[in-house]
Formats: sequence, structure tokens, C-alpha cells
Amino acid sequence: MPPRGGVGIFIGKKTPSSLWRGVFFLRKRGGYKLKKALLVTLIICGLCAVIAGIVLGLQGNGDNSDLATNATPTLTPASTPMTVTDQSGRIVTLDKIPERIISIAPANTEILFALGLGDKVVGVTEYCNYPEEATDVEKVGGFSTPDIEKILALEPDVIFAAPIHEAEIIPQLENLGLAVIALTPETVDETFDAIELVGMVTGVEDTATALAEDMQENIDDVTSLVANLSDDERPNVFYIVWHDPLMTAGGDTLVSQLIDLVGGENIFANLSGYQMVDPESVIAGEPQVIIAGTGMGSGANAPLEWAQNEPRLQDTEALKEGKVFSINTDLTGRFGPRIVDALYEMLALIHPELAVELE
Repeated sequence: MPPRGGVGIFIGKKTPSSLWRGVFFLRKRGGYKLKKALLVTLIICGLCAVIAGIVLGLQGNGDNSDLATNATPTLTPASTPMTVTDQSGRIVTLDKIPERIISIAPANTEILFALGLGDKVVGVTEYCNYPEEATDVEKVGGFSTPDIEKILALEPDVIFAAPIHEAEIIPQLENLGLAVIALTPETVDETFDAIELVGMVTGVEDTATALAEDMQENIDDVTSLVANLSDDERPNVFYIVWHDPLMTAGGDTLVSQLIDLVGGENIFANLSGYQMVDPESVIAGEPQVIIAGTGMGSGANAPLEWAQNEPRLQDTEALKEGKVFSINTDLTGRFGPRIVDALYEMLALIHPELAVELE
């Protein structure tokens, strides 16, 4: 209890009586009286409060510049369900930031690893061959034929799918109560959207934004080199997807976008998707550069060998000038972080005189 006849300040539920000797209180007689012990006590209490405030401020706001500079970002699980709209327009709800992730598309796998989420990826397809670490992750079947039972057994918090899965695979997975997010980019800009969507869902938004911005800077470096090319300086390009039957890439494909970005003209830009064509239409397009996609399974180099040896193409400028090249289809067929690598390679094939400026 405080001294009789005075007003005291309680600290906590119980205040030791010894404290009251130093607490300012009002006596009925003698008015306000501030003794030396009281003054000392108030100064000490004030200093303690100031010190405590500084410590709490540093803990809460991270004002220590060294710590702020060197700290590794941490993922904070969501306390409430997260609802997002994926790139196919589906609304998906997640209970928390995913700890167990499955990718059933090579491009999605590349995005996840580029965002530093490789340790959370518990399943990938047999075609997920980049980065090298992805080859060590448990396989859940093929790209178009993922094994539903294997996926279920791995108990994923989320599965990142692709357009090829929308009709059958995604409904099957959803019927099993699994959360599925479809990444369906069709342009370079939509690839940035896909990366940022993955970053939001997985709690690494800042990393995703930084990756997209870095990719955009690299793309700008390339496009600035070709921005002032005249039409005559933009060579006609024929891209070979496969040679038997002969297939090429239409204007709405990633391949065609890459050709355009590096200052070339796709001779089949009027087509949509991947289409069969005949050698006569290729000759009519007057290709000055021929690029064959290589690297797919058995006969990986067959499209290049066909282009180099096909008699009907011998009179094209591309053959006469020795401008028949190959490029890895993993680069030209995946909407992921390595589209920048594809762009650099395309530039080196179509405009080698400009590519040297990036070295």
C-alpha cells in the first residue's frame, strides 16, 4: 500500500514497500516535497526507459545498418489462407506459404530454382533438366503424363502446372484436394507475370521482382542494339522445329518473339503456333538465316543435318552464305528465366556484328 495520506504510483500488481520511499507522492501537510532519494530514483527510471526504448526500437525496426545490409530474407508463413488468380483465370486458395512444391513443367521448375526455392521442390518431371540440381529431385512422370499417385504421395502444398495440363491433369489433381496453379505465359512480358505470381505464392515477392527487372534490363540491352535497323538490315529467318515432317514456329510463339526482338523477320510469322510447312514455301520466303532447334532426345541434331543437306534449300541465301545454325530447344521453348540466354544466342546467330557489343 502507498503511505497514508498520499497518492502513489503502482508498478505491476504488487509494488515492494521499499520503492515507495523514492516515489513522488502528495502528503496532506507540507505540500509537494521532492527529496533527494526521489530525484535519484526518477533519473534512474528515466534512463532505464530511454535505454529500453532504444533497444526495442532497434529490434522492431532493424536500424542496425550492418544487420540490415547482410541479413538473409526469411519467409513468413501466412497466418490466413491466401487466394490468388492464376494465369488461366482460376481462383486458387492456399492455407499457407508452401513448404512442399511440385512442378510438372520444365519452365516452372526453372523459375522455382531461379527464385531460390529448390530446397522446397519435392517433385519434378523427367524432362526437368535445368538447373542440374533439378535432376536430383524425385520424378513424378513425364511432362504431358505426370503420375497422379506419385504426386499425391509426396503431399505437396502446391503444384505448378502448364497449359498442357488444363483439360485433364489439373481437374484430376483438384478432385484429390490438391492446390494447383497454372502458369500459362505466351509472351515475354507474361513470363515476368508468371515469375512474380510464383514469388507471391511462395513468399519471395522481392526476389521475383528483382529477377524480372534484371531480365528486362538484359532484354533492353539487346533491343537497344537493333532498334534503329532498317527493314533491309533485318534478315529473313526460317526456324526449324522438326524436319520430318517439316515444322516451323508461327508468329505467336516464343521463337518468333525472340527472332523479332533481336532484329530478324520470321518468314512464317503469319502462321499460328507450330505448323507443318513444305520446302517450297520455305524457298519462297527467301531465308537469309536458317536456325534449327536441336537437343530433343534421339536424333537431336537431325533438323540441323537436314537443313545443311536438303538439296531443295541449296540455292537459298542462308545456304550459300553458310548461315545455317542450331540452338537448344530448351532455350527457345521454355517461358522462364533463360529466355535471356536464348535472346543472346539468337542475337549472335542473326546479328553477330552487334552481339560483340554485349561481350
